[in-house]
Amino acid sequence: MKNKLEEIRKQRGIKQEELAEALRVSRQTIGSLENGRYNPSIMLAFKIARYFGMSIEEIFIYEEESS
Repeated sequence: MKNKLEEIRKQRGIKQEELAEALRVSRQTIGSLENGRYNPSIMLAFKIARYFGMSIEEIFIYEEESS
């Protein structure tokens, strides 16, 4: 799943450490999310969306896998 997390975070001048602390996750989790190495749980996706005042769909882009 692709996401715009890094772009949104940088636009708002928020450091990975600050976001991680606000969401109660590690900075490594934020880095992995931004690099697409990790997909968030639905709970974490909601927390991120709520933190930024956005919808989940505005941050995370679900793409169907082609068969």
